[in-house]
Amino acid sequence: MNLHHSLLSLLLALGLSGCAAKSLSTTPTPTGTARPAASTPAASAANRGEDSRSNSDEEAEALAAAPIYFTLDSATLTPDAQDRLERLARALRQRPDSRVTVSGHTCELGTTEYNLALGQRRADIVRTYLVRLGVEPKRIGVVSYGEERPAEEGSVEKNRRAEFSFRLSEQAQAGAR
Repeated sequence: MNLHHSLLSLLLALGLSGCAAKSLSTTPTPTGTARPAASTPAASAANRGEDSRSNSDEEAEALAAAPIYFTLDSATLTPDAQDRLERLARALRQRPDSRVTVSGHTCELGTTEYNLALGQRRADIVRTYLVRLGVEPKRIGVVSYGEERPAEEGSVEKNRRAEFSFRLSEQAQAGAR
């Protein structure tokens, strides 16, 4: 019983200390790889030989954006996250009346204050990257929920994320009626 208690205490201490370290990088550029400059949706479609219908399908898929996941104690975008954000930015540029709110989330490791700050850094880094890709800053809101709104209880990996909520021009017009 005492060994079990000591082991549990050790694991908890290691987990909490892992969240308390400072993030190495919160810049939206990838480490070690060169990323091409953002291009217009029309140029991207032409370069890939896609027709406008498949481009529309891609935009619709981008606006059904799944969360962007982060590694432990990090606000650094992975290359996969950057690719997904590029698709999202293209879709948002095609819908100039749309708005997006980026919510930053963390796992339950660490203090409430630290997790709120980390969630804010995650939301901010996504916003910064979207702005660099040509989305107007006034169209992107950010909020941090820290550990308060887990995607899945006890799933550390799924809770370290940034999520999106959209207000499309069609929704804005319907709400005004």
